Amino acid sequence: MTMTNSATAQWKGGLKDGEGSISTASGTLNNVAYDFRKRFEGAQGTNPEELIGAAHASCFSMAFSLELEKAGHKTSSIDTEATVTLDPETLSVTAVHLTTRGNVPGADQAAFEKAANDAKQNCPISKLLNAEITLEAVLEN
Repeated sequence: MTMTNSATAQWKGGLKDGEGSISTASGTLNNVAYDFRKRFEGAQGTNPEELIGAAHASCFSMAFSLELEKAGHKTSSIDTEATVTLDPETLSVTAVHLTTRGNVPGADQAAFEKAANDAKQNCPISKLLNAEITLEAVLEN
């Protein structure tokens, strides 16, 4: 059985003077504003790359928990940051760097890193992205 989720985006105007809004079917995002300044000039607010980072960090954390469970380790906590790099010249997402920290009682660094790398490979969002994905995994027991 496949699962589907959806989001909508509306855009009005030109690239630099326009503005848009993003909503999700769940209502978690409801008419959240985005525009050129938020994406390319660092103005306060969200942008597509930030949303990709949120999706990747959350997906990776869940996949990491699964890989640790498969290795016999119960996770106390996993905290992941996904830094998404956009090349403004090519308008391409070129890289994502995942930094994850975990508290996993009984796990050693080798088991932790193996599970992290397996999660990086098997996370559905990792599979979706056509970008270099790097990883830093820190065990904090």
